[in-house]
Amino acid sequence: MEKRYQVFVSSTYADLRDERQRVIQTLMEMDCIPSGMELFPAADEEQWEFIKRIIDDCDYYLLIIGGRYGSTTPEGLSYTEKEYDYAMKKGTKVIALLHANPEEIPMGKSEADPELQDRLKAFREKVATNRLVKFWKAAEDLPGLVALSLSKTIKTYPAVGWIKANQASNPELLNEINELRKRNESLESELSKLRHLTVVEIPDLASIDEQIKVFGTYSQFDHAARKSYNYEWELEIAWREIFALIAPYLLEPLHDDDVKRKLAHALFEKYGRSGDSPHINDQIFQTIKIQLQALKLVNIQYLKSTAGTMHLYWSLTEGGNSLMVSLRTVKSKKS
Repeated sequence: MEKRYQVFVSSTYADLRDERQRVIQTLMEMDCIPSGMELFPAADEEQWEFIKRIIDDCDYYLLIIGGRYGSTTPEGLSYTEKEYDYAMKKGTKVIALLHANPEEIPMGKSEADPELQDRLKAFREKVATNRLVKFWKAAEDLPGLVALSLSKTIKTYPAVGWIKANQASNPELLNEINELRKRNESLESELSKLRHLTVVEIPDLASIDEQIKVFGTYSQFDHAARKSYNYEWELEIAWREIFALIAPYLLEPLHDDDVKRKLAHALFEKYGRSGDSPHINDQIFQTIKIQLQALKLVNIQYLKSTAGTMHLYWSLTEGGNSLMVSLRTVKSKKS
């Protein structure tokens, strides 16, 4: 049974194009599946939730550090370091390839800002602490280092990997089917208990036309200071308006994180200010989630994703769908 391992390649991009190309080519020659964020702007905070899901699906994490720290988040952390921290938190096995002589890297491929130089140095030290790392001097060194390091890591720490469906052995399929059967029985049991629960009436539930104060944060980039600053936003809005903003996205089940992101953007636009990376306060978001359920406008339940993992998803109820059509259709201007 042939397994293919998915490897997340993390690095700054503009200065390491050639290096990344060589590494990805090596991974493909090793029958691995390379994953990376070349198609997405590194400085786009809105891609972060998607990046985390890609890392979750990967078996190994390969980090290349050159002479640049890279684009930073509003908190001042580079996206490359943020990816590394997340991979470590998830327990993904890390292969780290550090440039041997960063002080010899040409100016065009190294940091000119002293503050970013210090952050890069601290990042290198963090990665090298309590871990065996490999050092490279030129792009030509990387294919050999990747092949050697990854082969040893796979042998020492075999991961789940991917196989073609027609190559799966019968015992494995039977075990998977048996686990799914157990899971189904457990869910059926829980559902049966829920069906017998008494429905609790909520006294004094706010009506759909009452208002709530929502607030959050956003960032603005100061070109003079070359850094982002965080600010707060808030507005009062009716539950009806909140539902009208998010409802069209729920025609198909939508991941809880994506609902939060889209709602934050929509509310921030109503706030009427310019800025980047708007976020909504998490407790306010949780209240909105519960209130819209209590108003019987949305269903929120755990469903299996395409990756096979369970996540929280939003969808419209029948009543919510009818209200959405009423709120979002364009009415005739004829008297």
